[in-house]
Amino acid sequence: MDVTHAIPAAAGARAAVPAGQRGSVRDRFVAFSRNPVATLRANLEQLPFDYPPSLMISADAALAVVGVAATIQRHEYFPTVLPLLAMMLAFATVPLFCFFGIAPTPVMLAVTGLGSTAVFLAQPVSVDFAPFVLVVVVGEVAAIAPKRWSALFAVVGALELAAFDAAGDLLWSVDGERLHGLPMYTVGIALGWLVGVMLQYQRKFLYQEREGQAIRAAQAAGEERRRIAREVHDVIAHSLSITLLHLTAARHALQTDRDVDDAVEALIDAERLGRQAMADIRRTIGLLDAGPSRSAPEPGIGDIEDLVGDFVRAGLDVRRTEEGDLGAVSAAVGLALYRIGQESLANVVKHAPGGSARVRLTVDSTSVRLVVDNSVPSGAPRDAGGGMGLSGMRQRAELLGGRIVAGPEGGGWSVRAEFPLTASRGWLSCPLSERDTTSNAAVIAAGGTHDRDHDGETMTVTLSGESK
Repeated sequence: MDVTHAIPAAAGARAAVPAGQRGSVRDRFVAFSRNPVATLRANLEQLPFDYPPSLMISADAALAVVGVAATIQRHEYFPTVLPLLAMMLAFATVPLFCFFGIAPTPVMLAVTGLGSTAVFLAQPVSVDFAPFVLVVVVGEVAAIAPKRWSALFAVVGALELAAFDAAGDLLWSVDGERLHGLPMYTVGIALGWLVGVMLQYQRKFLYQEREGQAIRAAQAAGEERRRIAREVHDVIAHSLSITLLHLTAARHALQTDRDVDDAVEALIDAERLGRQAMADIRRTIGLLDAGPSRSAPEPGIGDIEDLVGDFVRAGLDVRRTEEGDLGAVSAAVGLALYRIGQESLANVVKHAPGGSARVRLTVDSTSVRLVVDNSVPSGAPRDAGGGMGLSGMRQRAELLGGRIVAGPEGGGWSVRAEFPLTASRGWLSCPLSERDTTSNAAVIAAGGTHDRDHDGETMTVTLSGESK
């Protein structure tokens, strides 16, 4: 029975090194002669058991101590070579692996352990250490084999000791009183088996922890990628929308009015916004770097005024009203509202050119609300693009326990976002289906009329379980 099949491979387990990749016998002998300690550790790391080399060396050291003690006890039997033969048999798996690349299996360990103990007990002594060879080997087998097989081996080992005890008594002497040692040896075998099983459970829990860490790392990486994608999308959409407005204004100034000063002013604003966008993109992409971050502060609710000002200077008709104490809004909620407002105004530029917009920001004792309404000029070109704007806004709202509703209203388009000032368990957020996370371009471009989904129903994006 190969040990690699004795215990099913678990996630995070170390793979066994194929025999063909372990080097030739000559190479292994040469490496061992040059640096035996380093070579031994390297060989142990190639084993498929996934235990630390120090643990395996400790088990072999314990076996060596017991074997040497049992050999010394039999000095009266010299010059017979049975004790030396028993020692060689106990460690037969070591040279087989180190020099021939044959990995030890539970069967090999069991056979050598039973054989070594039997050879030792063929020359009985009082207060014998030889049965402890079996105790150590039972622990090693229990650490690498399924419990049912290691328990069977422990029982066989106890039966072997019982047979030798029946033939010649395994005795101990305490204060001149001769005691039977079989019960003590049997308890030792049971304890060795329990130690091996505990090591196996420890390895199992290690695999589970590795798997859990890998899953958590993958989830964190995926969430970070999605967050960075949202940030890059919002930055690019905002900067390009305003830059295009400035370029359009410059073109009109040159073509219609021949006003070079207005054109230069528009181009200067476009250049400023472009550089600002590049800095924001570098800062966002810099989050992917593992080094220390030196990024500027994220925008917040107080920056919505400057955001609206950029669109106004670019030529968009935007009106803004504020009510309440903006200082009561947390930085995370402020960033989400800024990005939602940024995306909403960028969509006005993209999907409703020539339209007007109104931004209302209201803070009360329990919540903060942002409403962006815009008109849709008649004859606006239809654009059935499939962006990620609505999906990004939905994800921002869900992460902070808020809700957002986006849809046609009053012949135009309305985006309403609301966040609690404190964590609330009563607010629900309904995830969008893959079909519903498409851009609002078709609805806006249709002049505020209802677009139809595949089922013929009205497509109104609702992220809070409500319908507008």
